[in-house]
Amino acid sequence: MATIQLNGKPEEIREESSVNQLLQQKGLDPALVSVELNGRIVEREEWDTTALHGEDEVEILFFMGGGSMRGCSSRA
Repeated sequence: MATIQLNGKPEEIREESSVNQLLQQKGLDPALVSVELNGRIVEREEWDTTALHGEDEVEILFFMGGGSMRGCSSRA
């Protein structure tokens, strides 16, 4: 086992788990996230081959949609 920092919190993973395996373990839909590893965005095509190691810092970024313009004025 190894401990990584996942979104700022310690997370136990199997040593040498891939980014894709981490997403599966967390039950996350890969279509809805981006992954940053040690300050670098990991391209989707690299998720299966990018291994995680102890002390890695991983940020999972979720795509957010929506929003409202209610209450906003179009006048400058």
